[in-house]
Formats: sequence, structure tokens, C-alpha cells
Amino acid sequence: MNSRTITLHDCEFSPYLYEEEIIARISFMAETISREYAGKNPLFLAVLNGSFMFAADLLKRVTIPCEIAFIRLSSYQDMESTGKVKEVLGLTEDIHSRHVIVLEDIVDTGHTVHNLINQLQAKSPASVQVASLLLKPDCLQHKLDVKYVAKTIPNDFVVGYGLDYNGLGRNLRDIYKIVS
Repeated sequence: MNSRTITLHDCEFSPYLYEEEIIARISFMAETISREYAGKNPLFLAVLNGSFMFAADLLKRVTIPCEIAFIRLSSYQDMESTGKVKEVLGLTEDIHSRHVIVLEDIVDTGHTVHNLINQLQAKSPASVQVASLLLKPDCLQHKLDVKYVAKTIPNDFVVGYGLDYNGLGRNLRDIYKIVS
């Protein structure tokens, strides 16, 4: 583990969560989901781009039959949420009567998840739950039940492990927070 800062574009970031802790938290989440969804063949719906590392590491640890699909939504520009969600790549799987678990890298304002849940509910799934790597409860602007959360964090801007700052940082194994 290193304790050095990194620079992405014009900002400095310092280590926040190391890969070992991230994986330990994801493993615990996978055990919980595997137990609660036994016999239900859930469909994991990974929201790209940010959730790709989280989705891969979670699914490697889920021990029950399941499926995964990917959608892409966008609500970010630079470090601010625009509040507008636009669907870039839509859902092609039939989710009628399916148990759906949305996989998000981070839930902060909740705009993206709120909009997505409304779109999914219109397709009559058996259930929809959200699993997020990170949750910023102080930023939520919607009443959301994020059932599975690997870690709750304060309102810091973070990068790494799938999360980016204007395209950079997704490939980092650890999560870094912006140096104020």
C-alpha cells in the first residue's frame, strides 16, 4: 500500500480505501445477496461505466445462479451532478417477474437510481433492489432504499475502482479522495 497522492487532470487525490478493504466489503455483500436470493435467479443490472469493477468482483463472489446485464446512464459532468439522467444504452432483457438488483458504483444525489428504478418498475419486475459500492447519505435528494451498501462515505469527491474524474482514474485499484 502506498500513501502518496496522485494527480488527475488538475486535481490531487489521496488514498482513501485500499483494495483489500473494498474486496472484504464486497465479499460480505455477496454472501448476504447469495443467502437472500437463493432459488430466485436474480438479474444483476450493472450501470456502466462506473460499476464495472464492482460488478465483476461482486459476481465472482455470488454463489447462486444469476444473470448480469449492462446499461449505461449518464448524469455527470465534471465533478457535479447535472440532475438530468439520460439513457445512453437501454435495457434489452425482459425483466417481467424477475428479481432485479441494480449495481451502482456510487449513490450520491440519487437522481440516477431514482430515475432508473422508476423505469424498471414500469416493466413489472418481481422486485428491484439496489447494491452500491459507495453511498453518500448527506447528498441524497430522493427517498431511496439502497439495500446493499459496501461503504457509506461523507461528501468527498472520490476516484478509482471504476469511479472517474473526467474519464481518468477508473483503472486504479484503490479509491482516492480529492485533497481539499
